Amino acid sequence: MNLQDSPTTALVLDDNGGTRRQIVSDLEQSGLFNQIFEAADGLDGLHKVALTLPDIILCDVEMPRLDGLKFLAAIRSKPETEHIPVLMLTSSLDRGVKLKGLTDGARDFILIPYDPQELAARARLHLNAKRREEELRKQNQELELLSNKDTLTGAFNRRYLNHILTVELLRAARTDSLVSVLMIDIDHFKQINDTFGHQSGDHVLKRMTAEIAACLRDYDLLFRYGGEEFVVLLPDTSLLEARNVAQRLCQKVHSIRFSDALVNLHLTVSIGVAEFPGMNIGTAEELLEHADQALYQAKENGRNQVI
Repeated sequence: MNLQDSPTTALVLDDNGGTRRQIVSDLEQSGLFNQIFEAADGLDGLHKVALTLPDIILCDVEMPRLDGLKFLAAIRSKPETEHIPVLMLTSSLDRGVKLKGLTDGARDFILIPYDPQELAARARLHLNAKRREEELRKQNQELELLSNKDTLTGAFNRRYLNHILTVELLRAARTDSLVSVLMIDIDHFKQINDTFGHQSGDHVLKRMTAEIAACLRDYDLLFRYGGEEFVVLLPDTSLLEARNVAQRLCQKVHSIRFSDALVNLHLTVSIGVAEFPGMNIGTAEELLEHADQALYQAKENGRNQVI
């Protein structure tokens, strides 16, 4: 019966109870659906859509209170429902109505009276198309996520930082909240590469990334800024709170123990902290610049510390 692993559902809207029940009966006999919901007009239909999010909608054009074309416009205006295929039902041969419906996002028009087998065939066609579209959107989302990740460490990359930091600062300005960033640099990392080789250096980067990520909140974000430099984005976090987080990360990194050739390695990091909004900090670039200046000061002061 199912076209997908999850139950397949439909919603039928028609103010004529006899026609509506006949459509439901024909769809039930097609074996395509696990459950079919009914609505007597567009307003009732919008309520049912919000409750059930059906896989497909069959909607009469002419209905009281809210007609089919206005119902269609409402469905297409919301992100959570804009991809649901809507098949319009009509006994009218009015070409203008059909063109407007198709222009506004109807997937198909079915003329009443209809052939039950053709109705089932059209429903199957649009269900299959919806499934392919969902798979494609999922693949695109996965590709977009991968494009935002550093391939070695799995942390987000600098490209994504440039985007999301601006978004977060706009949100903070709008809601009068705080955003802090940590600029992290592994101390003497060049010596690790020179002494143990780049493969060992890569292992250190991946291990440190995993340990830091495990210490962060679900909504904090970790980025590889370049080489051995990382950035942590801390939404809704003051400068004092961010420094406390940075101190914990310093301690966590210093407690990491390695094996084999790296058994005697004691890893440390230096961290610079900055807060938005702050003095002379009004943009993403200025926030990162102040964190970088603080990081430089931490390294000048002897490393393995937070400034």
